Amino acid sequence: MRPPFLPTLIGTGFGSGFSPFAPGTAGALLASALWVALHHFLSFQVLLWVMVALIVVFGFAGTWAADRLEAYWGEDPSRVVVDEMVGVWIALLAVPDTDVWYGYAIAAFALFRLLDIAKPLGIRRMERLKGGVGVMMDDVLAGIYGFILLIGARWVIG
Repeated sequence: MRPPFLPTLIGTGFGSGFSPFAPGTAGALLASALWVALHHFLSFQVLLWVMVALIVVFGFAGTWAADRLEAYWGEDPSRVVVDEMVGVWIALLAVPDTDVWYGYAIAAFALFRLLDIAKPLGIRRMERLKGGVGVMMDDVLAGIYGFILLIGARWVIG
């Protein structure tokens, strides 16, 4: 039986979760590419508000979609990558409006993926939460840690 279309569209990050190689990275790359595209078309302040809105909307929609998709694909399915999208967007909130924003954006992506894969400091514990909340929260926490580390690096660099 096929899962419903809307949860599949949202949960798989508009299909990026169907990538045969590293679907989580594919979802985070798509989210990062969207951030870069928006960076070119929006002022930095508007970009920040749009990203906060996307984090909130896809945080709730991703939780809902993951809840629905677990019935079809099992617990925390690898095809569900909306959580990676939200997590990398959180880390990207720390990117400054400077001439070297792209270096910080790459660092935000890399930090998020490293933390998401290694799962230190309670990130793994978030996976114990049931349903869509558990699917989303480990990546939200990895995004928060990536944000904090990038802000710290910006402070050290000056």
